[in-house]
Amino acid sequence: MKKTGAAEKNLSLIKRFFPYLKKHLGTELIVLVCAATSAVCEIALPLIVRKITDTDANDPQNLTIGLILTIAVAYIALRALDSLASYFQSYWGHKMGTKIENSMREDMFDHLQKLSFTFFDNTKVGQLMSRMTSDLFDVAEWAHHFPEMVLMTVVKFVASFFIFASMDIRFAIAIFILMPFMIIFTKKSRTKMRDTFKKSRHQVGEINARIEDSLLGVRVVRSFTNEKIEKEKFSKGNEDYVTIKNKSHKYMSQFHATVKLIDGITYISVICLGALLMKEGVMSTGDFAASLLLISTLLGSIRTIVDFSEQFSRGVTGVERFVEIMNEVPDITDSENAVDIENVQGEIEFKDVSFSYVRGEKEILHKLNLKIRKGGNVALVGPSGGGKTTLCNLIPRFYEAESGEILLDGKNIKDITLRSLRSNIGVVAQDVYLFSGTIRDNLLYGKADATDEELIEACKKAGAHEFISALPDGYDTYTGERGVKLSGGQKQRISIARVFLKNPPVLLLDEATSALDNESEKLVQESLERLAKGRTTLTIAHRLTTIRNADEIVVLTEDGIAEQGSHSELIQKGGIYSNMYSMYATM
Repeated sequence: MKKTGAAEKNLSLIKRFFPYLKKHLGTELIVLVCAATSAVCEIALPLIVRKITDTDANDPQNLTIGLILTIAVAYIALRALDSLASYFQSYWGHKMGTKIENSMREDMFDHLQKLSFTFFDNTKVGQLMSRMTSDLFDVAEWAHHFPEMVLMTVVKFVASFFIFASMDIRFAIAIFILMPFMIIFTKKSRTKMRDTFKKSRHQVGEINARIEDSLLGVRVVRSFTNEKIEKEKFSKGNEDYVTIKNKSHKYMSQFHATVKLIDGITYISVICLGALLMKEGVMSTGDFAASLLLISTLLGSIRTIVDFSEQFSRGVTGVERFVEIMNEVPDITDSENAVDIENVQGEIEFKDVSFSYVRGEKEILHKLNLKIRKGGNVALVGPSGGGKTTLCNLIPRFYEAESGEILLDGKNIKDITLRSLRSNIGVVAQDVYLFSGTIRDNLLYGKADATDEELIEACKKAGAHEFISALPDGYDTYTGERGVKLSGGQKQRISIARVFLKNPPVLLLDEATSALDNESEKLVQESLERLAKGRTTLTIAHRLTTIRNADEIVVLTEDGIAEQGSHSELIQKGGIYSNMYSMYATM
């Protein structure tokens, strides 16, 4: 029989998930043994009723107090065993599920660390958070419940069939012919449920993204008094979520209604068949009573499996969304022959380098050639969109050049390991990112094992020690979300101190002072000059007065390098740079 597309897809997803379960097969075996034990214990009650009823019907004298007490003690012992098995099944099952969830989350996080900036440019953080939290929780629940539910149902099915067959084989066959109809009639609803669960998960991610965006930008929202607009955006996303959930509830309701109908048909079929067999004298009263309890147990088990299909849909959807992320191939990786680079001097050369953010669209850089000598101080200026930031981002391979070569000390950067390459490059950007934590925590990003003396020395060089010392908790002052408790100049000086701690031979300064006031700019500029000393420095600047002393100034436009030379040379030339400087000086 040919598998359907959905079945093949489910099987493929389960195969991708299996390695995580494989690590815990010992625990899973314990859980399954407990589940089977619990299922067997549950089958005992119909057999006890059958024994008591038939004994009374055949000869009431045989139904002694001793027999009743023996049966009672045996049943209590079975229920005690059932309770113990259920405890271990639940405890170890959930423990295993949590470990699987943890492993998958760690793998996803590690994989996200390898993906290029291009991926994050096109993906909402809220969506990723949803996949790493709620999706993987559903996967964990499905992972430990699904095998045990299937096993318990199989055990009950097999045991019930033999018990029914012992009454009358026709009875057993007739009952078990009805069972598959429950699965067949609910298939359509289950398929629709899975589709809506996937849409629901996506919409939860959209809501998370909207909340994150709005809360992180709360100061902008309030400064423009746009609370109403943000509320409308959130309400729209929330309404979309309600619409999707309503569809989900509709299919769930259809699903449960179908199950109830088939339940009723099965019950009445058992009653009627049992009555006919008793009329023929084939079935005893005890058999009939036992069959009613047995079918109730059996249908309860089937209902559990059918109900679990909702959780199955959530779990498989979670695995699917997990796999989507894990299938994202990092487009910037170490080459097979990549090696660590040592004793970096800092000579950088671009050879016929071309780049566009989307292949096939307009190139930001086209066959660019540029050489920066070791220890040189080169400034990049020019109109927005000329590729200045792009050029800097290509050096540490935040993005990959489409063609051409970028050399560091004469070695193609693609042949240098990413870790080694980036550890030799320091970046100070206009938009400083400080992690939620203390100033000390953020400084240690530059050098994890730095001593207090090293921290203080780096901060002194960055002009940050004085203001940090004046804070109530000094270096242990909490910076707030994204460093919100510090001023722009303070954050920038902390970021410079981080680079001092890192002590890289190559320095990239991307408009590091453009967002600061005059006083802060002066302090930060002095810090940057100390930082740049003895390093190969590439500076992007809109404030042209800050790069007058650069060894070389490169004017980069949409057509490539338009001019190149020192400040005095370019002023004398009277070209683009001269005009830009004249405009800036008269502002």
